[in-house]
Order: sequence, then structure tokens, then C-alpha cells
Amino acid sequence: MKTILALIFCLLALPAGLADSAFAQTTNAGIETDIAASSDAAIEARLSGIFDQIEGLENVDATVRSGVVTLRGKVQEARFAARAGELAERVNGVVAVNNEIAEETSVGERLVPVFERLEARALQTLSYVPLILVALLSWVLVALFGAFLAKRRWPFRQVAPNTFIADLLRQVVRIAFMIIGGVLALDILGATALLGTLLGAAGIVGLAVGFAVRDTVENYIASILLSVRQPFRPQDFVRIDNYEGFVISLTARATILMEIDGNHIRIPNATVFKSVIINYTVNPQRRFTFEVGVDANSDLDRALKIGLETVSRQNFILDEPAADAWIRELGDSNVVLVFVGWVDQAATNLLKARSEAMRLVKRALETNGFSLPEPTYRLRLDDDIQSALSLPAASLSTGEERKAAPVSSEPETAQDTAIDSELQRRIAEERHQKGRGDLLDENAPNEFGKS
Repeated sequence: MKTILALIFCLLALPAGLADSAFAQTTNAGIETDIAASSDAAIEARLSGIFDQIEGLENVDATVRSGVVTLRGKVQEARFAARAGELAERVNGVVAVNNEIAEETSVGERLVPVFERLEARALQTLSYVPLILVALLSWVLVALFGAFLAKRRWPFRQVAPNTFIADLLRQVVRIAFMIIGGVLALDILGATALLGTLLGAAGIVGLAVGFAVRDTVENYIASILLSVRQPFRPQDFVRIDNYEGFVISLTARATILMEIDGNHIRIPNATVFKSVIINYTVNPQRRFTFEVGVDANSDLDRALKIGLETVSRQNFILDEPAADAWIRELGDSNVVLVFVGWVDQAATNLLKARSEAMRLVKRALETNGFSLPEPTYRLRLDDDIQSALSLPAASLSTGEERKAAPVSSEPETAQDTAIDSELQRRIAEERHQKGRGDLLDENAPNEFGKS
């Protein structure tokens, strides 16, 4: 009877045992032992086999008592000891791990893995040499092809408005092909993941450099815009901000002017681009103005006619637009007359023409009996002061007749008013010395639409 009951009990318990075993196999992610029952000997054998197969853990011994694993031995680095402890915790049946592994302190023993790693990396590098050579060759070929395209001038000159922009496009093409070659080389080496790191680092470095050289970048961009717009040509006489001079060159950073005195002015291109520019050379016809004061009792209409005729008959004065004259104001002791004339800047020096016109008008007025009085002041003195000075009152009056100034012996015709050839020669020499550093193109259309 007892035998029958035991047999029934075993049959009833068998499915439950099989179910528990299947559940343990599916839910336990640890390392299975070779023996179904997780005995201390099985755990110890399992750990010894594992440590023998892992580099750096060959000298680690595992002792197991009642499911508690004690690890002893020496390792080259602390990470190996931590790794051994993690492996021991994953073995089934382990209750706790007592990690007593010591780190090797001997210099000789510590250097052994270092030399081994260096040797392994050196061998790996040597094995990559053919592949590296192929990648470098691909990079060089692509870069050389880009340089070959960049040296061709005709496609860029067709697209770019001037030589400077064409050179800039050639540089962009050359750099683009170098980048393409680098990406191709990294792809051959299987290191395209490194490209993202390089681009990120380049972006950070570029941002820092951009802040550091902000003024330089601003001047460079302004030079590009100025070379495209060209608000002035070489040797034009311009006024930029508060500076006047002849344009010598436009560089990548500054505009160089030469004053009439021969001094050089270097203006940053960012300032030039943002400033008001007056180009006196764009229109060859330029007007000069000067004022003459005559006596308040003079025949003003006759004075205007004499002065205007004198200005108009000079050879350096243009007939169209015609010279003109008018009364500007009534002063305290004189009347101010204004005379204007137009000259051709290409053949006449404006300052010399104005000087000669002033001299000839003054001479003509004085010859015809007009005086050019100095400022006059009327003084009123008390009787006591007049007696003390013993001066008759009539002698203090300013109403006495003024006599016309004597006519001087100045020439009746205009003197030399030609442009300064020496200054033009110096400007041409300065232009010749600049060479390829100049961004201005004499043949390119300028901002005013004149060729």
C-alpha cells in the first residue's frame, strides 16, 4: 500500500517540477552551471573555466563555501578585479561575492600589458598600411582634380563679375574637392563615424575663431561686396567719410587713398562700405564757387556782369553748363557776390581754375572802379572823450569818399590750369606696384553704370 501511494505522489509532482525548471530557464539571465544542482564544487569549476578564458583573469582563483564566492589573486588593473566580481555574481547559486583580488604593484608586471597592447596596435596598424595608402591616394587624386579645375579661368570668369570673385570661387572649388577627397578616404577606412566628430569640433573652433577675428571677417566680406559693386575706379578722386584722395587700390582688408599732398590713407573696408562716398571723377564736369565782396554803394548789376563776363571768357570754363553769378547777402559793410563756373576735370585742375577765376574777377572789378572794402566799424565817442583827444568829430566819420584801389600789374590772362601731371604719374606708379593685390577691375562696370 505504501508503495502505491509513493508512486502516485511522484506522478503528481513530476509536472510541477518540469514547469518550475522551464520557468527558471526562461527567467534566469545568469550563467548556467554544468551540473543541474548548483553545488559549491560546480560553481567553483564553472568560475575557474570562465577566468581561464578571459585575458587578465588567468591568475584569479575562486573558492566557494555555502554559495559564497571568495576571489583571490592579482590582476594588472583594477578594472579586471571588478570584471571578475561581476562574472561571479552572474553564476547561478551564488549568494554573495567576497572580492579579495589585489592589484599588481610590480613595475615589471604592470608594464607587460602596456607593451602587449602597444605591440598589438602596432601590428594592427601595419595591417592597415595598404588600406591607408589606398585612402591617401584617393584623397590626393580627388584634390588634384579639384586643383586642376580651379586653375581653369574661363568657367569662373563667365560666372563671376570680376577677377576677385572668380579667384574666390576657384578657392571654394579647391577646398570642396579636398573635403570630398577626405570623406572618400574616411569611407575607405571605415571611419565615417569620425566625420561627425570632426565636423562638430570644426564648428566649435570656427565659432571661436569667428568671434576672435570678427573685424577681419567683416572687412573681408566688405571687400567682396565693394569689388562687386565698385563704387569707384582706380585713380578716381573720392571722398570717404572725412578723407579725400585718389583711389590707389582695394585690398582684401582696406581701401588705399593718396591725398593731394601725397600722403597715403588706409581705410578699413567695413568703414568704406558703411560710409557716404562722394566720387568726384564719375562726372567729369565739376563746378567751383567763390565769393567777392564789393562796396555797398556800388552798382551791383554792373559788378555782376563784369565778373560773369570775366569768368565766362576763360578758356578753361565750359560753355555748357554756363557760368553764373548772383548776390548772396548784404553784409555790414559790403555786398557779397557769388560767381560759379564749370570745368572739365580730365583736362583742368579744379583748384588752379578757381584760383585764376578769383584773381581775374578781382582784377576786372578793380579796373572798373569797384572797391573790395574791408570790414568797417562806426565808433561813437562822447563829448568829453572827443575833447580829451582833441580830435574833430568830422575826422572820425566813416562817410568820407572811398577811392578805388589802384590797379595791380597782374597778368590779364589766365595762367596754367592744367592737371598736375606729376601727381598723376605718382598715382600711376602706386597702381603699378600693387599688382595682383588689387581687387578693382578697370574694365568692370561700376556701381554708377558707367563703363
